Amino acid sequence: MRPGALAALIALSALALGAAPASGPAPRPLPARMADTGGGTQLITAVAPGTDSTTGTVSWWDRRGGRWTRTGSAPARFGANGLADGATRTQSTNTTPTGLYDLPYAFGIQAPPLGTAYPYRPVREDSWWCQDTVSRAYNRWTEPLPADCRATEAEHLITYPAQYAHALVVGFNYDRPVPGRGAGIFLHVNGRGATAGCVSVPADAMRRILRWADPRARPHIAIGTSGGATAVTRY
Repeated sequence: MRPGALAALIALSALALGAAPASGPAPRPLPARMADTGGGTQLITAVAPGTDSTTGTVSWWDRRGGRWTRTGSAPARFGANGLADGATRTQSTNTTPTGLYDLPYAFGIQAPPLGTAYPYRPVREDSWWCQDTVSRAYNRWTEPLPADCRATEAEHLITYPAQYAHALVVGFNYDRPVPGRGAGIFLHVNGRGATAGCVSVPADAMRRILRWADPRARPHIAIGTSGGATAVTRY
């Protein structure tokens, strides 16, 4: 048999056996390309195409045997005015802050999904989130609303039955709140459209995230864009 015919026969045999053509190494999963993932073995990524985007993708990942594996994903919504660098983002701009943040606890108007292990706080009639920059309760859950926090500068959580059916607190400006940087940033259930600065996902995805999240795995959330100065890989 001629050499050329032999090579053709080998190639056809490989295709018949389902062999893939030779190619370069598979791209590394997103968390493996990030500057930091928070040090735990669980991670949520919320990625938008650009800073002017109001939609994108949320994915949740597990690290097992030294490798990151995507466990789930869902379409996401961001701030009505897109995303802004978390280091310089300011309050009342309807932008979602980019960066890497911890997830202090979960909360919800509805009971936690069966199997939830994360600390979960039930929303009651007197549950508020203070966003008043002059209040000592700035960027904190309060029950009831303190005298120094104006109701017009706070969210009455129970009045958002769809969005706050289930939610996770995002640790943006949380540990040592700086008045004016922003308050009340959550990962929560979708409302009617873009958010005021939070990240939102469909209700079923939020329930799946809460059943998946394990406080022992120290999950974090990384919010960013596909590229540029606010690329999620920079955090």
